[in-house]
Amino acid sequence: MRFLQIAVPVGKRDGVESVLSEADVDYFLTDETSGRDYAALVFVPTEPEDVEALLDDLRAIGVQRKGYVTVSKLETVLSDRFERQRHDGPTAEETIEETNGRIAREELRARAAEIAPITANYVVFTVLSTIIATAGLLMNSAAVVVGSMVIAPLIGPAIAASVGSILDEDDLFRTSVKAQFAGLLVAVGSAAAFGGLVRATFLPHAEIRLIGQVAERINPGALALVVALGAGVAGAMSLTSTTSVALVGVAIAVALIPPAATVGLGIAYGDVTAAVSAAILVLINVLSINVASLATLWVQGYRPKHWVAERTARRAVVRRAALLLAAVLVLSSSLAVTTVNISENTEFEQTVGDITSETDAQVLSVEFSYRTELFLRHPSTVTIRTVGGSANTAESLRERIERRTQQDVTVVVIREDGDVSAARALRSPPTDAFDRRDSPTNAASGVVGAYPAVGVA
Repeated sequence: MRFLQIAVPVGKRDGVESVLSEADVDYFLTDETSGRDYAALVFVPTEPEDVEALLDDLRAIGVQRKGYVTVSKLETVLSDRFERQRHDGPTAEETIEETNGRIAREELRARAAEIAPITANYVVFTVLSTIIATAGLLMNSAAVVVGSMVIAPLIGPAIAASVGSILDEDDLFRTSVKAQFAGLLVAVGSAAAFGGLVRATFLPHAEIRLIGQVAERINPGALALVVALGAGVAGAMSLTSTTSVALVGVAIAVALIPPAATVGLGIAYGDVTAAVSAAILVLINVLSINVASLATLWVQGYRPKHWVAERTARRAVVRRAALLLAAVLVLSSSLAVTTVNISENTEFEQTVGDITSETDAQVLSVEFSYRTELFLRHPSTVTIRTVGGSANTAESLRERIERRTQQDVTVVVIREDGDVSAARALRSPPTDAFDRRDSPTNAASGVVGAYPAVGVA
């Protein structure tokens, strides 16, 4: 519920009473005795859905020019009369349906302006969130990564920019856009600094692509776009309703903080592929969040009050939405490539599983390693643990895998008695600026392989 307090200018008392009576809301009026240019004070308890219509009517009779209206949250009202008004007055179902259960544009503008600017707390919480996320990535701990998102403040500027566009508030739009990019730069810089510290102290040679949580941000699929779009819609709806903005902000942080931390790690470890791939994911996500929140606010019916401002806002929204959508589509082509690559690798793993099940040896496990390139991963090694088998098992499996999958990979067979046999790929993998050592699909917790783990999931 909301509580309106109206300072009624001299000469506007009858008009205010007429507006409130026609709206069929209960109100309390008292004379103003301070001797200033106000005739009365009016107090109106009402529903959030009714505020915008009341403010429009009060603005139309000139209250805003010489008086003022404040809107505050009202926790509860102990009144049978007010309860009857809620059911029988302007808060009936048809009115709620007409306003889509949203708050007034003035309240939306105020909420957006409050969370848009860059403040000391915004910077501090962004740094802390990113450092925790970076530690979680290095630990390969999904729990730590998720925990870092709870304190991330990035939802404010991301949604406030759309509010500025919809309501033709250029200052709000510019402030929010600057805050978004500043926040991302702070996040990447924090991750790079923390990653550099880790590299300089106890993990100088770690291959970050071996970490499952990092690999997810380097080679994301098309579903990453769904996450960002959903976060944008949820963020906009949380700002226009009574849902906790901080709670929904976790969804936006999911799309921004871990990829930004991955960019920083890539910079710290000199991994161009990791940094570039994650940076593209960050751009896709931030643009998707903006276009989704912009569309959501427009569909909810938010517009500037005056028709001239509405025409300006409409042109700005169409132009910005078109640019955002075009950028998302262009950048998302990388996600399409990655999604196809993921499908091909899944099919490869299934085929190898079928081949190994046909061998005479009892197969205990099959692990796959991949060579990572920009947006792509190519299978390089298949490691098979068996009971039984012979020294020729590895070569036999390599030939069958190549024949059925057209993939030339190294096959390593580790028998239960400790014997190891390997059949190396006939063709050496390409070496270019993006290549790094193989990264397994099921990397263990933390930094693995030839390096010590730094934590557990």
